[in-house]
Amino acid sequence: MSSERRIDLQPAFVLHHRPYRDTSRILELFTRDYGRVCVFARGARGGRNKSASLLSVLQPFNRLLISWSGRGEAGQLTAAEFDGGVAVLPPDRLVSGYYLNELLLKLFARHDSHPDVFALYASTIEHLKQSVDAMRPLRIFEKRLLEALGYGLALENEANGEPLDATAAYHYRLEHGALRADGVQEGGLIFSGASLLALGREQLEEPAVHADARRLLRAALDRCLDGRELKTREVMLALRRGK
Repeated sequence: MSSERRIDLQPAFVLHHRPYRDTSRILELFTRDYGRVCVFARGARGGRNKSASLLSVLQPFNRLLISWSGRGEAGQLTAAEFDGGVAVLPPDRLVSGYYLNELLLKLFARHDSHPDVFALYASTIEHLKQSVDAMRPLRIFEKRLLEALGYGLALENEANGEPLDATAAYHYRLEHGALRADGVQEGGLIFSGASLLALGREQLEEPAVHADARRLLRAALDRCLDGRELKTREVMLALRRGK
């Protein structure tokens, strides 16, 4: 029998939570040193003052210090507190935040440590809380997430090794990179060299560049998702159509 493991004050975010029995919750956490972790928060839905206080802490987008113990796949929450100051994610940014959470839930197995992705997620949430532009942080998160997963995009050179030409058009093949497009082509992953270079530099202020970045990054993430749909993506599309 394996010995009980205790983890104290681990930096973490709540990615998802759902009810368990009458007064408890099951939490999916993204932690700095242990990756995705599932824990039971017993009594977190009770009516007592202590339980209500705990429930207010265990919300998505709060940077927390989490303690838990256990032997098996899922641990038992023993403590939770805020890690530093607390700033609320604005209501119009909530879907963007849940989109980040859904990507992490679908693309990472439990107990697979990615401290670089934890830092990326934490900084992106802060940008969503403070930045005027909500979309640029999402694109940069997607780009850097692909790099962390080992599926980074080649955005400086053509597939043959030649430097990208800002004035040329390219067909981007996810398996190979940018291939110069001959003649007039529409549809598919066709981009200007200028857009690819700007994405590589993470300079997405121009609307056309941002639109190209969103299209390419979505295709690259779809390959990683392997057919799994993102519910938050459907919500974001519906919101854009409603504007």
